Amino acid sequence: MFSRDPYLRYVELDMSGIPSMEQYPFNLAATRSLGRLKLHPNVTYIVGENGMGKSTLMEAIAVAWGFNPEGGTRNFSFSTHASHSELHRYMRLTRGAQRPRDGFFFRAESYYNVATHIEQLDNEFSFGPPIKASYGGKSLHEQSHGESFFAAFVHRFGGQGLYILDEPEAALSPLRQMAMLARIHELVRKNSQFIISTHSPIVMAYPDSVIYNLTPDGIETRSLEETDHYIIMKQFLGNKEKMIRELFDGADRV
Repeated sequence: MFSRDPYLRYVELDMSGIPSMEQYPFNLAATRSLGRLKLHPNVTYIVGENGMGKSTLMEAIAVAWGFNPEGGTRNFSFSTHASHSELHRYMRLTRGAQRPRDGFFFRAESYYNVATHIEQLDNEFSFGPPIKASYGGKSLHEQSHGESFFAAFVHRFGGQGLYILDEPEAALSPLRQMAMLARIHELVRKNSQFIISTHSPIVMAYPDSVIYNLTPDGIETRSLEETDHYIIMKQFLGNKEKMIRELFDGADRV
């Protein structure tokens, strides 16, 4: 399972120098219990309920690697709103022997900013091919939200890369989520490594992977079938009428 040497082997929190474990983001349960987290050479999932610190952790790993906090490649240096935490300063990365040739930090909440930056660069510089050529040749702002998301996965990700994806399913239909899973497999076969935060049971279904679930008590390893995302979705689809009745009855009592 862990046979191939990954580009990023471990992430670890350096406790020395942290001003206070009572301040954000160090007071998050996921941060407190981070310790030394081993990453899968293919796909590592970071999952959990809202507010558990998934995006904060993903951002810290990405920035510590050298990515822009708002997303994009390591060459992107724009800043729309500097809101990232200081966690990356205390994140220690153990790298593998091989260096990736490609990489991308995909952040759903700020992908619009990445698309805008690409548009601005293409308008400012006329020499060489436009950057949008690497995203399918069409302006990301001239596509639907889901199409622009998928354009990055299909056209920009070339393989032999480290790809950090924070909620990539946000604008994707279930069908596109399945297509994304197939694209992940294509890129894994091209010696790529993924770290993915997601709420989608479809996206987190890659078989040769590890799932870390963030809880109020810390971080635990789970199988897909043990995640709340899978269990709740299965229960809802398997007994929709009963689930809706219980939800509506509870709302009526409020």
